[in-house]
Amino acid sequence: MTTSEHPSGHHSGRDSGQGTLADLTTLRLGGPAEELVVAGDEAALVEAVREADEAGRPVLVVGGGSNLVVADEGVPGRVVVVRSRGLQVESDLCGGAYVEVAAGEPWDDLVASAVSRGWIGLEALSGIPGTTGATPIQNVGAYGQEVSQTLARVRTWDRERGTVRTFAAADCGFGYRTSRFKAEPGRFVVLSTTFQLGLGDLGTPVRYAELARALGVEVGERASSAEVRRVVLELRRGKGMVLDPDDHDTWSTGSFFTNPVVPADQVPDGAPAWPVGEAEHKTSAAWLIEHAGFGKGHGGDGVRVSSRHTLALTNRGGGSTAELLALAREIRDGVRARFGITLEPEPVLVGCGL
Repeated sequence: MTTSEHPSGHHSGRDSGQGTLADLTTLRLGGPAEELVVAGDEAALVEAVREADEAGRPVLVVGGGSNLVVADEGVPGRVVVVRSRGLQVESDLCGGAYVEVAAGEPWDDLVASAVSRGWIGLEALSGIPGTTGATPIQNVGAYGQEVSQTLARVRTWDRERGTVRTFAAADCGFGYRTSRFKAEPGRFVVLSTTFQLGLGDLGTPVRYAELARALGVEVGERASSAEVRRVVLELRRGKGMVLDPDDHDTWSTGSFFTNPVVPADQVPDGAPAWPVGEAEHKTSAAWLIEHAGFGKGHGGDGVRVSSRHTLALTNRGGGSTAELLALAREIRDGVRARFGITLEPEPVLVGCGL
């Protein structure tokens, strides 16, 4: 059986105007958009991008703005805000639930819906801000789950070819916080994603030690998906990783740096390490930052390291993108000087760089 669901009061079509990127990003930083277009459905999204491309104008596509660092000077050209909504659900007891999700659906709304309906495989990704269409771009992951583990296909608008293209999961080039879509920045606009989710009350086996401890289970054991969601939200709130307009520790892009993957013999003594392939290990960016001398709260009045999570660089309400990037450079250079490892930023930097 296939069902389509659209939220009541959903506005389709397209609206144009002006605005500032600070209003569209979780950092609450960024200058003005030359032109702002809100695309309320897939057709409007494709048309807004295609029209600008044909006119030779720059385009920035924005979902939830949770992974963007935008220059104080703003963005030239057209900013297209993705607000397409809706689910197409196919479910059977053998293959699980196939759920096609419009790009503009808020991610955590999807996770909450999955848990309430007995769809498993997304529960450990609770509390992550942003839209569903953004999740395959950097293969969003947390607490032992990644979207690539349940993603079946991605429908995109290929700006280079001027056509809709659908990629099976095996063709998406998924890796740690990366994909073919991230490797070719700006080329593909995600229109929808389809997930294949198991059915049941128990979530997938818990793979993350911190989560297992909080749940009171062993790594590899299972717990109810509802309990996994509750505990993950609790853990994320404790780190300032659940958006709260009154809490400046949540005014961030989440983790600013990715955990570096280095040759096994280059992992610093005492640093956490997880094997990746035969000769490399992933180590903890947070550990490197802390042991290079940048503790929680490091920084100035405008921007600083979160008081709860070393990987989050936060806007305290009066900061600027320039200040944020200066802090990021200080941390990156300090870690490199101390350990010989160069940290890479996780968010997309628009009109600026490290």
